[in-house]
Amino acid sequence: MSDFNLLFSPLKIGTVVVPNRIHFAAHMTNFAESNRISERHVYYYRERAKGGCGLITTEELTVHPTDYAYARLVDAFTPEVIPGFLNLTRAVHEYDTKIFAQLNHNGMQGDGKLSRLPVWGPSPGRDPLFRETAKEMEPEEIEECVRYFAMSAEYAVEGGFDGIELQLGHSSLIRQFLSPASNFRNDDYGGSFEKRLLFCLKVLRAVRKAVGADFTLGVRLNADEMHPRGGLTLEDAKKIAARLEQTRCIDFMDLSIGTFYNLFLVEGSMHTPLAYTAPLAAGVRSAVSLPVFCTNRINDPHLAEKILCDGCADMIGMVRALICDPELPNKAREGRSEDIRHCIACNQGCIGRMGLGLRLGCIQNPATGEEKQLGTDTLELCEKPKRVVIVGAGPAGLEAARTAALRKHEVLLLEKSGEVGGQNLIAGKGAGRREITGVTRWLGAQVLKLDIQIRLGVEATHEYVLAEDPDAVVIATGSFPKEKPFPGQYDSPQVVTTRQVLTGEAQTGDKVLLIDLDGHHQAAGTAELLAERGKTVHMITSALFVGSQLGPLQDIYLSRQRLAKKGVTFTADIAVLEIQGAMVKGLNVYSNELIDFEGYDTLVLAAGNRSDDGLYFALKGKVKELYRIGDCVAPRKTDMAVLEGHRVGRLL
Repeated sequence: MSDFNLLFSPLKIGTVVVPNRIHFAAHMTNFAESNRISERHVYYYRERAKGGCGLITTEELTVHPTDYAYARLVDAFTPEVIPGFLNLTRAVHEYDTKIFAQLNHNGMQGDGKLSRLPVWGPSPGRDPLFRETAKEMEPEEIEECVRYFAMSAEYAVEGGFDGIELQLGHSSLIRQFLSPASNFRNDDYGGSFEKRLLFCLKVLRAVRKAVGADFTLGVRLNADEMHPRGGLTLEDAKKIAARLEQTRCIDFMDLSIGTFYNLFLVEGSMHTPLAYTAPLAAGVRSAVSLPVFCTNRINDPHLAEKILCDGCADMIGMVRALICDPELPNKAREGRSEDIRHCIACNQGCIGRMGLGLRLGCIQNPATGEEKQLGTDTLELCEKPKRVVIVGAGPAGLEAARTAALRKHEVLLLEKSGEVGGQNLIAGKGAGRREITGVTRWLGAQVLKLDIQIRLGVEATHEYVLAEDPDAVVIATGSFPKEKPFPGQYDSPQVVTTRQVLTGEAQTGDKVLLIDLDGHHQAAGTAELLAERGKTVHMITSALFVGSQLGPLQDIYLSRQRLAKKGVTFTADIAVLEIQGAMVKGLNVYSNELIDFEGYDTLVLAAGNRSDDGLYFALKGKVKELYRIGDCVAPRKTDMAVLEGHRVGRLL
């Protein structure tokens, strides 16, 4: 506790006193059922309250039927929502945690496919993501929206929330009225600063009147749009913040950054610095006396404490950090910081799934979204301990060993290399990808704390495994690159895989052609690494563009920007027909033009893996229980390896 004197101190926000400065800020979950709070929501937020955070703000609750930006958006504008609100707030209030409701209208940041209604906006512009032209709101529609905000606020009060946050941030109709980049009106709601502020002030005053003088009310303010065409800047945000404080209608200011023009700033990946919005929070805090909340890539309590000590903010948003480890606050408070499972900002299980319309998850935490079945305290001791042999100490094997040992099975973990980590360690060798190894750093440290026998440098044959007389065997031997993914003759040192480059097993010449069938960081991270070494790199892919799988992760813009700045060139729409030595015969998949790619010193293949499943089949039918998990089943991403390791650990 002595390390966190400010972080675990109470803070008064309006009439509410939160027990500490850790804030589980608003974020999408896709957990709603029939646009209502679901049981999954209740268990999800309850888990974070149980984990010790001081304040929770719900995901956005929409205030009007014209705002139907995604299918599982939660409504707030009908009385039918109140029972679900009460279920949620009562669950959170079982602990000392407070909970606020975020009210929002997405405005032009949506389309009408779900609502079958026009999209509302301050002006008839188009959002860069949804690209539907908005209907310029008429004065009577503006007044209707104000009334709906107030009505939704009344339902939130009836639903037992401790406070309300109005969304003026990255995805918000109110912010669109505030911004000169989206508001081109020439009536009372556009033009000058005061006119662009009018809609916001009307909403604020109506909501304050609806909830009463003693109810805690605040805003999530965009601290800097960083818009390519001159949107709101930090100086604008400071001016807005001061003006809103003057109304005496609000009690706090939460902050966000960016818009849909630059989502990589809204949801920064591991290629963005930790706490990258703290300077903006400090700027806004200098302009107001109200509590200011800071968020974005704050994944460690020591970092949170430093931000507070530096006077940048009064409350620390730790969203992905608490998705990854709901127990982070309790662990820090109890002096167990070394046990915290740190978010690595890979964006694969959380933001990447949101962008595809899937339920929220986490590659490290299998319980995310499954708290009822897999949450804290749901792991039961086994009735009869078994002798369990696990082969392979990558993410899948480590999680299986950890879970089985927690259930008090006798676990023997075998690994053929000299260290644990598997392919996760290789992935961390790509340019800017070291943080990904946090997955197995945490798992490896936890395994060492448990009663697990670990043998490194062991080639586990089926005879070796059977000699251990196991009750159950789990095969987590992973996968390896396909030897010959394309036709042709290329048994030469001129053709290597990304794995060989990353591990240092193979060196490349100065001129490299990288064939990208991956579309993910394996290809892009290797190309960037080679470019940093001074190589001339040309990437070809059969997809529409290089890095096709990086879009949902908010990595594609910065990744391609870095590659381009380092001289990497791209050719899309090319199917590889054949390789001959260091020459590639390609086909443009649209024009059917045949193209020879030649004159390269080295070909680097990111062309897929195949399962290392020989041991599994050698043992099949020879042991009492046999399982295979992770890439040994089929080559996939880290999330499935960890999830399957956890599942088998519970199943044993």
